[in-house]
Amino acid sequence: MKPPKRESWENSSRSKRLPPNWRALRAQVLRRDRNTCQINGPECSIQATEVDHIQAGDNHSADNLRAVCSVCHARKSALEGSKASRIARARMSALRKRRPERHPGRRDKRSQ
Repeated sequence: MKPPKRESWENSSRSKRLPPNWRALRAQVLRRDRNTCQINGPECSIQATEVDHIQAGDNHSADNLRAVCSVCHARKSALEGSKASRIARARMSALRKRRPERHPGRRDKRSQ
C-alpha cells in the first residue's frame, strides 16, 4: 500500500500568504500564457501546470506571475532554495568568526 501523497506546501507558510482569489488568479495566468511554460529550461515539458512568481516575495499581481511546467518550476525552486541556504550558512559562519566579547570584569592592560 502506498503512503498518502503529501502536499509540497505542507510544511510551508506560503499557502497561507496567498490571496483569497488565488485559484481564479492562477487560472487567469494559465489562460493568458496559453498553458505554455514561460521558462523553457532544459528538459522543459512545455505544458504549463503551475504558476510561479517572477520576483520572489508576496507580489501576487498578474504581472509578477507566469505559467511554468513542473520540471522548470522544480528546478527554479531548488535553485532559490539552495541560494537561501548558502546565504544562511554564510551568515552563521560570519557569526562564528566574530571575536568573542571581552568579559566585563576583565581589566584592560592600558588602564593599569
